[in-house]
Amino acid sequence: MIDPTWLRDTVARAIAEDIGPGDITTLACIDESAQAQGTFFARQELTLSGAAVLPVVYSLQGGVQSLELLVQDGARLTPGTPLAKVRGPARTLLTCERVALNFLQRLSGVATLASKYVDAVKGTKTRILDTRKTTPGLRLLEKAAAAAGGVTNHRLGLYDAVLIKNNHISAAGGVRQAFERAQRIAATSGVPIEVEVRTRAELDEALACGATRMLLDNLTPAEAREWITYIDGRASTELSGGITLETVRAYAEAGPDYISVGAITHSATAVDLNFRLELL
Repeated sequence: MIDPTWLRDTVARAIAEDIGPGDITTLACIDESAQAQGTFFARQELTLSGAAVLPVVYSLQGGVQSLELLVQDGARLTPGTPLAKVRGPARTLLTCERVALNFLQRLSGVATLASKYVDAVKGTKTRILDTRKTTPGLRLLEKAAAAAGGVTNHRLGLYDAVLIKNNHISAAGGVRQAFERAQRIAATSGVPIEVEVRTRAELDEALACGATRMLLDNLTPAEAREWITYIDGRASTELSGGITLETVRAYAEAGPDYISVGAITHSATAVDLNFRLELL
């Protein structure tokens, strides 16, 4: 899913932001000939994501002698677990430390929160979805992190699926008008169509138009169960709107096919990782 050129450009921007014309502290304190080994450790329970960023970070700073990824994205780690070892010029390892950690901590934070939501609905038929509420410029990495946590990726952007929301319905003049226009696009591109409905009248209109996927927003678990029972398999159902770790199980037990959670990307907390360096 992640284009190597895009990834390299993204990491290069992060390096330029942090290092600029040079790491003056490391250049002043560390001999050019010094060699070192560094190890990345988990300092809390977490689900890993972002390991593929590490070789790109180091390659953009002249490379290292060796980089060993000890676990893969999606692995669940306990405190003290090493996740990668790197050996090379001490200056390179020190200069790259923060950029590498920033990517790993942020992306593993997303994966860790994603895995908690997935765990919370185990035993139900519901699949957790992510959303487009991502950090600008980092969407592909954050979507990959959500997938590493077991989440199913929703649309990547505005180009790969039609999602008719309440403002589209208002601007188009109604559910039928919006849906019929969207069908013309879907007929040529093959993209799926999903309709957000706010009332039972809109739900009935969408079903009458032939909509096969419904987004039910801002319902209580009891309301969600009632609406899903009413739909009775005529369309797949997705719930969204303020669903938290504390409430997601109750919503899943209402019987939706999907629950989308923006918090997985927009509110994930960076995990605690450590980088330990020793001179050789």
